Amino acid sequence: MKKVELASGGENPNFIGSWTIEPIQTCDDLISYFECNIPKQKAGLSVGGLNLETKDSVDITINPREIALPGNESFKTYFDELFECYKNYVETWPFLKNISERLEIGSFNLQRYKPGQHFKKIHTERSSLQSLHRIFAFMTYLNDVQEGGSTYFSHYDLEIKPRKGLTLIWPAEWTHAHRGNILKEGSKYIITGWINFC
Repeated sequence: MKKVELASGGENPNFIGSWTIEPIQTCDDLISYFECNIPKQKAGLSVGGLNLETKDSVDITINPREIALPGNESFKTYFDELFECYKNYVETWPFLKNISERLEIGSFNLQRYKPGQHFKKIHTERSSLQSLHRIFAFMTYLNDVQEGGSTYFSHYDLEIKPRKGLTLIWPAEWTHAHRGNILKEGSKYIITGWINFC
């Protein structure tokens, strides 16, 4: 795990942590898992259900219990690295040590976007009683994207270009409303989910 500094549009912190995970091969392994598990692929859902006017992607949703199954070793490698990123995030904002002793990762998604697809709607990760347990979101870009496909945080006027291994952790609150910009070329793969109160 290597800390990465994002360009910032303002002087105030945006509370978005960023790192590059290692080994980078983990990204290729997760893409391979996605492409080899066609029966598990479904049209992407959001909290409101299936709505292609909001979210247009293909997802595989994975329950944490599946991480220990044979053939899923790349998930364990990934989450070991994500935990290192999270520990660094908490070191940056020590107040979090007071509220983060009992957190867990719930179900998470592998997602693929093709040209023309994206998460169209500006949204936040905690927006209803259904998502009240979320405290942080995490996302790792699994491949480089040449054109389009960036993530845009509207309150900070911050646009993040997908880069293989780039990992983000941010608060699930309304303060971090965001969308995925339209993918114009190639494919975009991510792994994403939430760190929850338990």
